[in-house]
Amino acid sequence: MSSKQPGFATRAIHVGQEPDAESGAVSPPIHPTSTYVQQELGKNKGYEYARVSNPTRTRLEQNLAALEGGIAAPVFASGMAAINAICSMYKSGDHIVCGHNLYGGVPRLFDQVLADFGLQFTYVDTSEVRNVERAIRKNTRIVYVETPTNPLMALSDIESIAQVCHRRKVELVVDNTFMSPYFQHPIALGADMVVHSTTKFLNGHSDGLGGVVVCTTREQAEKLAFLQKAAGAILSPFECWLVLRGVKTLPVRMEQHDRNGRFVAEFLVRHKKVKQVFYPGLANHPQYELAQQQMYGFGSMITFETGSLSNAKKMLRKVRLCSLAESLGGVETLISHPATMTHGSLGEKGRREIGITDGMVRISVGIENVEDIMDDLDQALAAI
Repeated sequence: MSSKQPGFATRAIHVGQEPDAESGAVSPPIHPTSTYVQQELGKNKGYEYARVSNPTRTRLEQNLAALEGGIAAPVFASGMAAINAICSMYKSGDHIVCGHNLYGGVPRLFDQVLADFGLQFTYVDTSEVRNVERAIRKNTRIVYVETPTNPLMALSDIESIAQVCHRRKVELVVDNTFMSPYFQHPIALGADMVVHSTTKFLNGHSDGLGGVVVCTTREQAEKLAFLQKAAGAILSPFECWLVLRGVKTLPVRMEQHDRNGRFVAEFLVRHKKVKQVFYPGLANHPQYELAQQQMYGFGSMITFETGSLSNAKKMLRKVRLCSLAESLGGVETLISHPATMTHGSLGEKGRREIGITDGMVRISVGIENVEDIMDDLDQALAAI
């Protein structure tokens, strides 16, 4: 047997997904149990209560750790629950430096919930490394970034920010949801933890909610396992199974997402009704070179400017193949309006400060025939 690490697709299909030892079932069974029989007091088979651990959850956590290159990957009931768990590792008075352009639910959690418990937050444009270094204080514990950002598709230089963080004794947390571990490897670039909404590309079928934090140290893993047990925001066995099933096709799905994303981005650039396109795979993207360096594909998340709220409404009213819906990363093409959907909680002033306009539309390009996606967008844009 070769000592060489198996390739990504092999790990996606086999790590944690080994056939069931008892029955030989190629697809391991779901364990929908709340508790486990004890052999006698003080003796068990490693499982005591489902909030603490579950065999299906164990399999998923092993799989996701292997894909991201971490040592453990505790999973949670949603992406937001995973982010909340990370912040729960720290205490009142601790400081967190954050990207200024994050999914709208993140600053809502930070500013309207966790700030009341004494955590401190500073928002900066993390696409400029010097902004991160200037924001770090003596009480800073982590730097939290999304790259690419939602929805403006700005990139942060993970390796350079990691170097700054480690020099200042701060940990770097990267939200890798948009790229998935197939197209971006934050841990290999120096990140200390990686977070995903498993709801998105990892699951890939818009039928399961979840989140994961991939750890690089035993201390992180132990703290997060304790938070799973103590706070209870764990992922159900069925949801774990859905992600395990979805991950098996992650490589082939991401290849098609990326291919379609590139075609749709170029189509939108050429379209006379579109004012601007935000996509890291375009040569005119201000961080195109960085995208080529730290990503293995450009993905399928695209934001484009229609010019006004009225134009956006007209266009979104006409889509047929594309589904007007929150979320992203499913096999079907999803289209949304950041100002009123994902980033509505920021308020008009907050959106304006980071550059989100009322005319912006975000599209998560699916894996349908790309000609059909472009035809639908073309007929919808004709309404403007």
